[in-house]
Amino acid sequence: MSDVQRQIAERVARLLQPGEIVNLGIGIPTLVADLLTAADGVHLETENGLLGVGPAPDADRIDASLVNAGKRPVTALPGSSYFSSSESFGLIRGGHVTTAVLGALQVDACGRVANWALAGKPILGVGGAMDLLVGAQRVIVATTHTAKSGAPKIVSECSCPLSSDRPVDVVVTEAATFTLDDRGLTLVEVAADFDYAWVRAHTEAAFGSAEEAQL
Repeated sequence: MSDVQRQIAERVARLLQPGEIVNLGIGIPTLVADLLTAADGVHLETENGLLGVGPAPDADRIDASLVNAGKRPVTALPGSSYFSSSESFGLIRGGHVTTAVLGALQVDACGRVANWALAGKPILGVGGAMDLLVGAQRVIVATTHTAKSGAPKIVSECSCPLSSDRPVDVVVTEAATFTLDDRGLTLVEVAADFDYAWVRAHTEAAFGSAEEAQL
């Protein structure tokens, strides 16, 4: 993982609580599994049918039959359970996943996510993001603050197709953490090595600060 990806994953891991059932989406979210320990008490679930996902295995201990929804090798912790994909989606749609951590191509000013297709590009697959956005009790977005082009990923309005009308609860980047409520985005933390001016310059969407939210 790159240093930036690790920083984002570390910031997300700090938001997870003991006892939570957490689904990690493809990309940066999967890195969170490598940063958790048994002492954290977080139970990871993948929509292809495993509850009790552990960190990525060493290269010489890969089991080709143990993969996450993104087909990346994983380990299974003691006490893990296996079930069908349809049962997994039953858990998700039934509201039994405490937190979903998803990647994003864009997040709009209302907290809605676009993460399954680029405008004008072939669609490779929707995956479980739409179900997780509807069914998970809490949704955290883990994404770089800007695209490779340097364009902001937290935008006024998404140009990519939306994954759901349901707004997410938290957006975490390498530079900042935002929460979402009826007023929209609120900046609650600026990461070390960044400052408010950088976040403001690289965020297209309007946002308030935690201090303003308390007024």
